[in-house]
Amino acid sequence: MANYENIKNCLDQNGEVMVRLDNNERIELHKHNVRFDDKSKEIIIDAGTETFWIGADKVSYYWIHKEGFSKE
Repeated sequence: MANYENIKNCLDQNGEVMVRLDNNERIELHKHNVRFDDKSKEIIIDAGTETFWIGADKVSYYWIHKEGFSKE
């Protein structure tokens, strides 16, 4: 599952990744509170009082946002 591996590597390299799910929900992933389950290909987010499991196949696309970056 290429999407799973790409998101995992992107988060590892950048520390933060934005994802858009197939239901149009946007979620910001941070390296310090996200784990990856290689067996189930799920992204596990520890939000302090709640834990979320997201199947990588539900991610429509992902991106990083850099401070000071603008598209002109």
